[in-house]
Amino acid sequence: MLTLPLPILTFVLAAVACALLWRLEIGNTLARRLFTAAFAVIAAGTLLTGLRFGYGLQQLVALQRMIPLCVGPLIYLGFAALSRPAEAMPPLVKGHLGVAALAALVPQLLPVLRPGLDLLIAASYLIYASLLLVLWRRGSEALTHAALQAVPGLRHWMLGACTLLLAMLVFDIGIAISFALQHAGQALALISYGSVLLMAFAVLAIVVLARRRAAPVAAGPAQASTRPGADTRQSPEPAGTACDVDPDSLELEKAARLLLNKTRLYLDKGLTLDRLAKRLHVPARSLSRAINQTQAQNVSRYVNGFRASHAASLLATSDLSVTAITDQSGFLSRSNFYREFERIYGCSPKAYRAQMQQQGG
Repeated sequence: MLTLPLPILTFVLAAVACALLWRLEIGNTLARRLFTAAFAVIAAGTLLTGLRFGYGLQQLVALQRMIPLCVGPLIYLGFAALSRPAEAMPPLVKGHLGVAALAALVPQLLPVLRPGLDLLIAASYLIYASLLLVLWRRGSEALTHAALQAVPGLRHWMLGACTLLLAMLVFDIGIAISFALQHAGQALALISYGSVLLMAFAVLAIVVLARRRAAPVAAGPAQASTRPGADTRQSPEPAGTACDVDPDSLELEKAARLLLNKTRLYLDKGLTLDRLAKRLHVPARSLSRAINQTQAQNVSRYVNGFRASHAASLLATSDLSVTAITDQSGFLSRSNFYREFERIYGCSPKAYRAQMQQQGG
């Protein structure tokens, strides 16, 4: 009777995560496509591994060993697309994927180099895990081309991806050494353990993507009065004083506040730091620094303050449902809206509406 190897089960889960990821809205189409491609490559790799070791299809060895070289580049490029302008990405994508394709094909064309393929795969995992860590260390402001609400969640996923690549590095080295020492049983055990790890990662991705669909966890609260009816859109006060805040930062925050009030850009769910900075004709880093200095919070939290204030106004003056207000206030999801609103106003949207109705009555 045919059995279903763990790599095949991992393939199914990775394929499901791939489909969900394709529908995820992070404010950048190219990044979403690259992340989806990375999951697709992982799914294909686990499928080929299962067919090779579960059903003895040795004809797939060459392709199965080439695929891992594409995982690191695709994951890194996905995050890079969130930190660079669109026009800078085509050369970067071609360069990284071109090198990966060359590293995968040359050993197949020159059999004498095939023993070095395992070393190339290990080096790829290590290099791209390091690049992800460097990008992560640059902070939230590095992801200037991601939807502001998605940035905190994306940074968590960046660390998760880095950890996954390092784990794959360890397993790949262990499997290669086991085969070199002709310990086939130990190698198969490591393959099974690696499949369990990938299954856990795929299940986690499915749970998160299915719950949020288009809503990574938002950042913490924006500074605002918790008094019912307080309008943070009109007068968010600087957190610093004239002595410890750069006057240029005060002026830039004031300009950002006026722009948001006038244009209501905060109602755009896909608003990015780069887009907001371009509207103000300043570098994204300068805007981020100004908000941090004057409001003691990042830009994502700052913009969410305007969104929450807009929602509070709708709760107090309309009969719209919470779902409708969530959609009309620029939040990515209802759960995201509830978290932000409760942090800022100290109560749920429904409780806030009840308070306002009692005051009006």
